[in-house]
Amino acid sequence: MSALIGAVAGALLAYAVASGDPRGVLRRSVTSAAGVLAQFGGVTLTFAFIATIGPASFIYESIKDRGLDIYVNGVWLYELPGLILIYLYFQIPLMVIVFLPAVDGIRPQWREATESLGGGTWHYWRYVAGPLLAPSFLGCTLLLFANAFSAYATAAALITQGGVILPLQIANLLTSETGRAQPGLAKALALAMILVVLLVMTLYTVLQRRTSNWLR
Repeated sequence: MSALIGAVAGALLAYAVASGDPRGVLRRSVTSAAGVLAQFGGVTLTFAFIATIGPASFIYESIKDRGLDIYVNGVWLYELPGLILIYLYFQIPLMVIVFLPAVDGIRPQWREATESLGGGTWHYWRYVAGPLLAPSFLGCTLLLFANAFSAYATAAALITQGGVILPLQIANLLTSETGRAQPGLAKALALAMILVVLLVMTLYTVLQRRTSNWLR
């Protein structure tokens, strides 16, 4: 979910940035911020979210006093929805960084050619820009999936009980305090993770090669 939402939101933001002045303040600010935020994760990111919108945070108490309780059905921040929200903090900037070169490769002359042939915006995106950007978009989405699939520190600091994601399940099998440690199963799951990431990155490389053919 974080890969899919991050890919869509990041692609839209990348397109908005690419549509502006290539040397403008907005582009420089967004790309600089994306470079910093994409590298911000782990325990510090989890603490930042808990301190900002957690049940004991100033922001939560302020909006609660105004009649808006975001935790009326339970503290979802410490569950899978909260984990997805935190992952989006670095997934969207990462998508901007990796997808922006493909958007920059779309030439204005192609839209002009489409319009000169009687096509509209729908025809341009359906038959020109869409097919050209699709391999890059899919490849970047796979990269975001691998990024979220292998993340551990953020989830470990946020979710202390249960193993809602595979890295946490592996950690629980290796460090179980109830005598149910299964190191053999943990190694098997780790091997499965390696194979999944290897497959995803292979597909990402193939799609990026296809994208580079028209970017040259």
